[in-house]
Amino acid sequence: MSVRKSPPPTGPGLALAKRARVDNDDDMEDGGNVTTMTVASSGEGQRKNALIRSVKRTSGLEAPIVSLSGAHGGEITACKFDPSGQTLAACSVDRSISLWKTYPPHDNYGILPNVHKMAILDIAYSLDSEALYSGGADGTLVATDLRTGERIARYAAHHGPLNSIAVTISGGRELVLTGGDDGIARVWDFALDSKDPVAEFDDERDCPVTAVEWSADGNQCFVGGVDNEVKVWDLRTSEILYTLRGHTDTIASLSLSPNGHFLATYSLDSALIIYDVRPFSSDPMRVYRSLTGAPSGFESTLIRCAWTKHDNGARIAAGGGDRTVTVWEVDSGKVLYKLPGHKGSVTGVDFHPREPIILTGSKDTNMLLGELDAQDFS
Repeated sequence: MSVRKSPPPTGPGLALAKRARVDNDDDMEDGGNVTTMTVASSGEGQRKNALIRSVKRTSGLEAPIVSLSGAHGGEITACKFDPSGQTLAACSVDRSISLWKTYPPHDNYGILPNVHKMAILDIAYSLDSEALYSGGADGTLVATDLRTGERIARYAAHHGPLNSIAVTISGGRELVLTGGDDGIARVWDFALDSKDPVAEFDDERDCPVTAVEWSADGNQCFVGGVDNEVKVWDLRTSEILYTLRGHTDTIASLSLSPNGHFLATYSLDSALIIYDVRPFSSDPMRVYRSLTGAPSGFESTLIRCAWTKHDNGARIAAGGGDRTVTVWEVDSGKVLYKLPGHKGSVTGVDFHPREPIILTGSKDTNMLLGELDAQDFS
């Protein structure tokens, strides 16, 4: 683990991005910290005439951008905050899961090695933050107790890679939804003694499932695959209610808005489409917004998308094959940020549940924590 620092001074009389100076009392504005940095100075005796940049801090991170590195020897496939926002986890093709503290000193407090026999493709926290579910290319679904690090259960969930996991509460029970290359989505209840799924969704097309998500009430399952469509299944009847169309390539990820009204779908066609999934939509196609600007690249990687939570989903983000993260304003459809920093395709994206903090994971084996809404008071 390391924290991104400013580059060292260069040249005998020139200082670029010198060390940050934080004034706890004088630089407080509206209750937030302001970090001041010397951007350029003509010499040691000219500090009063130096160019100063002040950035208003918007979170409890140690710095506006924090690098979390050194835990994995292979590309990161997914990274998630726990529901409380105090910790986060990442999974990798190196078959391990790393556990981190969100806030300073951003410790990598745990490594779960060899959780699966093959690459780990997705993870999801239990709603009480006490367990972590993981799915691998070996087709297994594993639940790990985060208090002890011990495995709770291991299910042979799919024939072929398990690509996506989603968790919800339905009827007072915590249910886990998975989708795999066998073309089936399955629902699991770890509270039961049986290792059989409690529900199974199969349209008999043998089309690999690449992304799954729950509705807000836990009664519907959204299932996307390489047929470029998202099918909406009724959990109680195991029947398809309707199908969402509009993409021209494989559905890479699904994410439900915090208010439960909209479903975001990112596809390998490099488009992010937001669908209106309320019971009575005025548009038969249900398309609310179609956003572009985040290229998927040529690697056919399952890139994640996520909604901001601290502002009730006013913005949405997706990784990309161009090594950046794209953040849009949902109402206007405008690109707000193109966030650089990674040296490989950005595969994992998530937002903190209470603060404007974005988490990204990449094929470069590293993660970045960054603040949004940091204002420049130069």
